[in-house]
Formats: sequence, C-alpha cells, structure tokens
Amino acid sequence: MASIVGHCALGATLGKLLLPERRYWPYWVLAAACAFLPDADVIGFKFHVPYASLWGHRGLSHSLLAAAVVATAVTGYYRIRRGPATPPLARLWLLLFLATASHGVLDAMTTGGEGVAFFSPFDTERYFFGLRPIAVSPIGVKKFVGEWAARVLRSEVQWVLLPCALLLLAQYSAQRLLRPTAAR
Repeated sequence: MASIVGHCALGATLGKLLLPERRYWPYWVLAAACAFLPDADVIGFKFHVPYASLWGHRGLSHSLLAAAVVATAVTGYYRIRRGPATPPLARLWLLLFLATASHGVLDAMTTGGEGVAFFSPFDTERYFFGLRPIAVSPIGVKKFVGEWAARVLRSEVQWVLLPCALLLLAQYSAQRLLRPTAAR
C-alpha cells in the first residue's frame, strides 16, 4: 500500500480541486479521511482474515463499489444535516467517490502486495497498473521506520506529493488569471 501521507495528500488535493472555496476546507479534510479509509481492512490481519479473501486487505474495501457506498452514505448524511457551508451534493458525492477510489489507484501503483480488487464483489481478480513506481509501505506504524519508510516517502514525494502540488499550483494560477481585473 501507499502510506497514509500519500493517500491523505491526494484526497485533500482532490477536495481543494473540486471544492476550491476556502469555506469548504472541512470537506478537504473529509476527502483526505475517505482516501485513507479503505485501509481499515487491515484489522482483518488481527482476526486471521486471509489477504486474498473478499474481506482481506485490498479486497472489497478497496473496490469501486465501496467508494460509491461511502460517497452515498456520507453525502446522505450531509443531505439530512444540510448547513450553510454544505457544498452542492452532487459535487460532494463526486469528491468523496474519487477520494475513496483514489486509494485503490495508488495501491495499484505500488511495488508490492497482491493487487487491488477494483470490481469486488462481482469480480475478485486483483489488479496492478503497468506503471508501479510507488514503493510499497509496510503495514503497521511500528514497521514504518528507517530506510524502508524513507524509500516509501521519497517515492511518494515524486509520484504523489509533487503532482498534487503542481495541480494545486495550476488551479491557483488559473484562478488568478480568470479573476476580474477590478479584483486584482
């Protein structure tokens, strides 16, 4: 898997890109949390759930169906609790779906593991992408130290954080260029 750093950075970046107004910053944080949420499946290791099972790591929780369920449930909550700073619900759903689904995308770009079950439960095949430049992160905080952690973070800086920063810079530049002359 990619580390929590890469997952959360991509989720927050998606939040800022899709809901750019500063008043929506709590949704940027929510998107970061959704981007990391699929790794809750690692609890299965404590209960001896086989890695390759439907409920195993990178299984159902990493699927596009799970991303749609998370986006629908959380958007439903905000539909009921609608407040003055609630973004348009369709855009919020899209953000939460993309943030949650981004987890599997990053994991499918790592150098280890058993692939991602994107189409689970309908197809239990596990997939990797042809491009796999992100060093796989160890599972567990205690193991995320030393050279392995440094290697993971270096690859995530190059393949996740830098592209996120460039996207945010492009958004900022476009907003400045499109701002009315009187506002400059």
